[in-house]
Amino acid sequence: MWKLRSMDAIKVRAMKTLRPKTKMGRLTLWSGGLTLCVVLLHLAEGLPLRSLMSGWADFFFIDFLFCAWWVSCRWVWRKMMWRLRYRLLVTYVFMGFIPIVLLLLLVGVAAYLFAGQFAGYVAISNLQSASLHLRAENDVLASHLSALERSGKLDSNIAGKLTAELGGEFSQRTVTVWHGLDGFVIAADGTPLKTPPAKVPDSIKGAFSGVVVEHDTLYLRAVRFYYENGERLAVVSSVPITPRLLRSATSSLGLVTLFPPGLGNNVQIPPPPNASGAENNIVKAGTVPAASNQFDRSFRFYTVFNAMDWENGESEDGALGVVTRPSALYNTLFASFGDKALILEYGLLVIVILLGLVELVALFIGIRLTRSVTGSVAELYNATEHVNRGDLMHRIQIRGHDQMAVLEHSFNSMSESLVKLVAEQKQKQRMESELAFAYEVQDLLFPHKFAEHTSLDVFGVCRPARSVSGDYYDFIPLGSDRLVLAVGDISGKGISAALLMASVHAFVRAYSLAPDLVSTSAVLGSGVLSNVDHRMYSWGGGTPQLRLSPATLMTTLNYQLVRCTPPEKYATMFLGCYDATTHELTYCNAGHLPPIVLNMAGDVARLEASGTVAGMFDNATYSESKIPMLPGDLFVAFSDGVTEPESDMGEFGEDRLIDLIQAHRDEPLSHIGNAITEAVVQWIGDAEQPDDVTVVLARAR
Repeated sequence: MWKLRSMDAIKVRAMKTLRPKTKMGRLTLWSGGLTLCVVLLHLAEGLPLRSLMSGWADFFFIDFLFCAWWVSCRWVWRKMMWRLRYRLLVTYVFMGFIPIVLLLLLVGVAAYLFAGQFAGYVAISNLQSASLHLRAENDVLASHLSALERSGKLDSNIAGKLTAELGGEFSQRTVTVWHGLDGFVIAADGTPLKTPPAKVPDSIKGAFSGVVVEHDTLYLRAVRFYYENGERLAVVSSVPITPRLLRSATSSLGLVTLFPPGLGNNVQIPPPPNASGAENNIVKAGTVPAASNQFDRSFRFYTVFNAMDWENGESEDGALGVVTRPSALYNTLFASFGDKALILEYGLLVIVILLGLVELVALFIGIRLTRSVTGSVAELYNATEHVNRGDLMHRIQIRGHDQMAVLEHSFNSMSESLVKLVAEQKQKQRMESELAFAYEVQDLLFPHKFAEHTSLDVFGVCRPARSVSGDYYDFIPLGSDRLVLAVGDISGKGISAALLMASVHAFVRAYSLAPDLVSTSAVLGSGVLSNVDHRMYSWGGGTPQLRLSPATLMTTLNYQLVRCTPPEKYATMFLGCYDATTHELTYCNAGHLPPIVLNMAGDVARLEASGTVAGMFDNATYSESKIPMLPGDLFVAFSDGVTEPESDMGEFGEDRLIDLIQAHRDEPLSHIGNAITEAVVQWIGDAEQPDDVTVVLARAR
């Protein structure tokens, strides 16, 4: 049986562990289950691989993979991010490392684009420079040919001689001369060529120089116009862009490749390193420079350049590719500085070193701060675990002087306060236990079973303001026809008042049941026997008995209290002795609130005080009085906790008490007493009960 219960407990624990607690977890479980069900059904039915059922299986399986990946990532994230150190590391990665990586990536991309654009700019600028040289040579030749035109001596032979004489740096140059509608072509050495002259596009209205493309071949061309007598003289110099020309223009840059317009698809085909030549009208020239150091890596960049289509005069884009190294670009960029370029290089190196040192210092400070914060948090967590286990004596070792150190000091102070609080709580629990025991003991002192008397019904109730009460009441039967009524209010509250109340209870009980002790104490205390009545009221077996006197009993009680209590402790006391044979109440009031007697006619008689409080003055004397109590008369004694409580409408008061008694006088005494206490409680409301509430009732039969 024990083994079966253990297995059941293990199964329940396993189900609780494996059961998903989140919507995503439940979705993952359902997706996996549906995938398995669909696959099993697919296999059981023998359906073809490509079917609707297979499509559903693929869908559920993909959904399961996504959900499982999401749940796994979230689980790993929670496990890793539980510790503050990992959270700070992730925070530093996202706030420090990743921005630096992105910044370096941005700098790298920007440097690559800048270097590539600079390389392309240098190559294109060199071509433009060659184009300007060609334009200058063409302008000189055109000016001479214009002079020959004005003199009427221009023909192909003279133009050829002039071209040869003027010469130039372009050995492959051809010159086309248009005179009106006639044109001829001359080589650089002045030899007339039979090549048909190419017409100048109508889009060229003035001087022109630049890169043109004709029949997918790139040229440098320059055009110059002169107008004489309504005729236009056009001189066109053309140089094919060959590897030799390209090499001379970009000798220090690296490997340069020109792609004519219309061959843009070939831009992505990288030319072989260190190769030069022309293939499919693609012009390549130059070589990749040697590396100056191990970090001087070669890179490739492509850019575009404008070329005019000579046939239609439209501008088109060609591609220019450059394979070079940073050192070559650096030498080209700072060539004007000469030997002083090293100063700039060293300056940049110093800046890089300084920034690196700053980054290292920042990294060191970040690590130190992280360790201090996470170390303090770990210490706090460890300390909370000790406190959770009940080890309140654990203290954190404080090492720093920052806010975390203040927090650790606060935790140590809190632990010390908890130790004191636990000790105080134990002390409080011990005191509450003692007060509960004191309440039980005191409750035994109050009469709960009221003796049946032939001619008098009695009832008493006390509602303490605290755990124990300082009020006192008692009913002491003396034979079948006499009953002592005692009501008192001890000064103060709490334990001290309760202890004094117990002493008063013992004194009154002892002296009421043994009147001979009262006479002896009275003689010892004052030497006066006037308060002792020697008349015998009964004979029992021939033995005479003294008659009890409330005044003598009060005198004896005062004598004992003065000697047994400190001067500030005293008691107000009412002692009455009801005699059923005479229907009289003999009483002595020592400073207590006057009890009242309500007769059947509704008249109220107050039993005023006949002496000072008991326990304050040593030689105090007390007198006694008598009042008849006929059948139906109601005796009510109460403490100041009944009439003195206040609310927004003032004190509860004696008049309100009398009206309440008159309204319930025909009810049982217990109902009257409970009605009085409930009325006082409602009068107080939510406020704290200021004093003990005590009511003693007696009704004559």
